[in-house]
Amino acid sequence: MGVKQSLTYREERKLIVFENSVLTTIFGRKGDEVIGDWRKLHNKELNDLYSLPNIIHVIKWRIMGWLGD
Repeated sequence: MGVKQSLTYREERKLIVFENSVLTTIFGRKGDEVIGDWRKLHNKELNDLYSLPNIIHVIKWRIMGWLGD
């Protein structure tokens, strides 16, 4: 069995959805001053709060490292 060399588009989408759900759980909700209610953070806001590279970049970087060995 060889090393898998890339992620499919479907796998990438699933990982992004999973990452966003984990970040939503961690960072929770935000008070919205305009409507005076709590709301879920948008994906862009979650990514701004979480300053590390997204999961897709990390996986691709590691795959490239495995292939280089």
